Amino acid sequence: MTEEGDDLRLDPGFVARLQPQDRGPCQLYLISPPRLDDGFAETLRAALDGGPAAAFQLRLKDASDEEILRAVENLMPLCAEREVAFILNDRMDLAKACGADGVHLGQGDGDPREARRLLGPAAQIGVTCHDSRHLAMEAGEAGADYVAFGAFFPTGTKETFHRPDPSILGWWSRLFEIPCVAIGGITAENATPLVEAGADFVAVSGAVWKHPAGPAAAVAEFRNVLQARRD
Repeated sequence: MTEEGDDLRLDPGFVARLQPQDRGPCQLYLISPPRLDDGFAETLRAALDGGPAAAFQLRLKDASDEEILRAVENLMPLCAEREVAFILNDRMDLAKACGADGVHLGQGDGDPREARRLLGPAAQIGVTCHDSRHLAMEAGEAGADYVAFGAFFPTGTKETFHRPDPSILGWWSRLFEIPCVAIGGITAENATPLVEAGADFVAVSGAVWKHPAGPAAAVAEFRNVLQARRD
């Protein structure tokens, strides 16, 4: 389903007529696997050895508060050491408690305004906007630091019901200064059209953690894809 006003696909020709902004190269945004083993800190370290990442999101939907905070204790110092933003999924209360760099909110996980009041002006607040221009504009007006569109491809990480066209990235990146994140089933092999369309970040999970050659090799492959600047 799409939000009211989003029922028509963007005409790619319309997007092409908009003046591109100079937004710099697309960057990598890592999302944790849904469950972590005892050695995941070393797995994350290996991934970060493979190339640069702008952010790491801890997304443990079925974990207890204690499990989440234990994972934070193990992983957040590593991200700080590498200057990678540490983002907690959904839980603005735990993000406040542990001093995370920010929080990512799904639709129904809280208001960005509330997150801003709780976490302060320096926090990075992201909002899932699926395939909806309307939700993205609402998130921007509410003070989000980035908006996330997806899933662009089938993914086994979570159940998805929205499949946006890449042109939504071009529309957003040409009209708004707030960064946009592409998410959902992204691999080094299929990321290029999203980068070229206008994604500021590509969010990846399984393509890194399940890569047959290991996470460092996966991130290195993404590094090669993302180094090219958009036209």
